[in-house]
Amino acid sequence: MGSLARALEAFFTDRGLAMATDQAERLAAGRRRRRVLAVPDPLRPSVEAFASFMIRSRERSRHAGTLPRTDGTIEAALAIVRDLALFLAGERGKQHWALTDVHDLEAFLATSPKARKRRLVVLGQFFRFARSQKIVLVDPARGLTARGPSGFTGATLTLDQQRLLFRRWTTDPAVHPHEALLGMLALLHGASSREVKKLQAVDLDFRTCTARLGDRPHPVPLDPPSWAAVERCLAHREDQKTDNPHVMVTRQTKSGRGPASTAYVSHVLDACGFPPRMIRCTRLLDLVNTMDPKLAAAFGMDPEATMIYLADHVDQGRLPDA
Repeated sequence: MGSLARALEAFFTDRGLAMATDQAERLAAGRRRRRVLAVPDPLRPSVEAFASFMIRSRERSRHAGTLPRTDGTIEAALAIVRDLALFLAGERGKQHWALTDVHDLEAFLATSPKARKRRLVVLGQFFRFARSQKIVLVDPARGLTARGPSGFTGATLTLDQQRLLFRRWTTDPAVHPHEALLGMLALLHGASSREVKKLQAVDLDFRTCTARLGDRPHPVPLDPPSWAAVERCLAHREDQKTDNPHVMVTRQTKSGRGPASTAYVSHVLDACGFPPRMIRCTRLLDLVNTMDPKLAAAFGMDPEATMIYLADHVDQGRLPDA
């Protein structure tokens, strides 16, 4: 669908004059199909069956009212199984899933150690399905463990880097308003990319200078620099003369009412050289380790989720002198 078709769809569906098209579903089906077609021919039928199984499971979850898999989750799982199939055929010379053993999986997982935990979850799902369908006799992933530390192991910003970014987003008029908004909310308020792209004008309280971010239980008070970034974004939105309710509006979304795409938001901070997740994790680490982990619940996170950011050592400066 082009921009005109999307705009017409949004106009008619918002006014109850037409039903939404299945464009998103057809695009997702195409993405799944491309991943399946990339699997070598001898291994492809099992992957096709696994894809169909995940779609059926999602439909059952929707009917049961439980949490269904998203298109992104299904596509990521198929990509991992596709990569394993290519590895087995190209590196291990195996053309049937029944020939896969634990050593093959260990070698595959070793190609990307940081993705081991996520890959292992998907491989467990796939081989349990394969065993139930008699594709394999033994589940080779059954005895594998994720290993490694369960806490946070990602990169964070130094204090000097944080100061540099703060000055960039508050003093440089050449910085795009979307970059300044996402950067400031992530740096000072631990906002995720999803929270920022979903932020709408109705979520802002101009009297108290607060914003409702995602699923956070309370409005977030914004400091003057962060509120200035919001106002810059609103001015940019006003210049586009759009009816889109979101604060962050792009050329692709100004004719509709949907949020900015995940692909767009993931590249908004490319100019500053640091990804949004790294900036957000820096804020969460500081919050959890210098204050109370329970305070992170105000960020819309489960208490258990905040514990991975808790350091496993005691700050020597807080110990009494011996």
